[in-house]
Amino acid sequence: MKSQVVTFLIKCPDQKGLVAKITSFFYEKGFNILSCQQYVNAIEDSYFMRVRLNAEGTNVSKEDLEKSFSTLAEPLQFNWSVNYGDDTKNVAIMVSHTSHNLYDLLSRNKEGLLACNIKLVISNHNKLRHIADMFNVPYYYLPVTKETKQEQEAQVMELLDSNNIDLTIMARYMQILSSNFINKYPEKIINIHHSFLPAFQGANPYKKAYERGVKLIGATAHYATEDLDEGPIIEQDVEPVTHESTPTTLKRIGADIEKLVLARAVKNHLNHQIIVSGNRAIVFPEAGE
Repeated sequence: MKSQVVTFLIKCPDQKGLVAKITSFFYEKGFNILSCQQYVNAIEDSYFMRVRLNAEGTNVSKEDLEKSFSTLAEPLQFNWSVNYGDDTKNVAIMVSHTSHNLYDLLSRNKEGLLACNIKLVISNHNKLRHIADMFNVPYYYLPVTKETKQEQEAQVMELLDSNNIDLTIMARYMQILSSNFINKYPEKIINIHHSFLPAFQGANPYKKAYERGVKLIGATAHYATEDLDEGPIIEQDVEPVTHESTPTTLKRIGADIEKLVLARAVKNHLNHQIIVSGNRAIVFPEAGE
């Protein structure tokens, strides 16, 4: 097996002996366990595990590993996935006219802080092309109107599919994606928005927040679902503000938080730290990797 690090994500009904059965399986296959993280939801009687393995020295192929693990998994009702360290994900970024998240993601990727291939940037505006050009990432300008929405989404999906995109990041893409689009890529679209929803919707939420005298500004990153801005939450953060903050400073603080929250959410996804259960995201912390 070429991949030295292998990550398994497992969810199943909680039951006795799970840790022993799973770890024994990997021991017998010749793997060294680098980390084993687990969580039990007693309310739902569910069990979750993230286990990272060192495959160095093993002779088992990926096909044989997955076939053997399926034999273990079926009677225990595992819902599982496996990810190999040599499998770098392809990423697309969708953006409208706000640059901070786009620039931050491209910058982090160039510095090696996000383990992925950012294959393209898609936008319904042409004003951020220069940022993609700075990082030599192809930029696709696909304008959209109410009348052309279906046609434009078909073009976007064609780009995603032809580039074998594994994850799409909505880095302040100010369009509502159709159910058809979202359902085609379950748990493969991450969205970011400010924390004022649903209180301050629409244009200029920071002005509305200033007028209300908010004391906290934050951001939320989540998987996109049919329910607008209500998908499984991956990351959130907040920062206190005071009455001295203006709409301009609130907006700046909000942009800074968005960048950090979105980058963490993307990294969690790329590192295979997330198991979605219903409308909740179980996010395991990094385990020294």
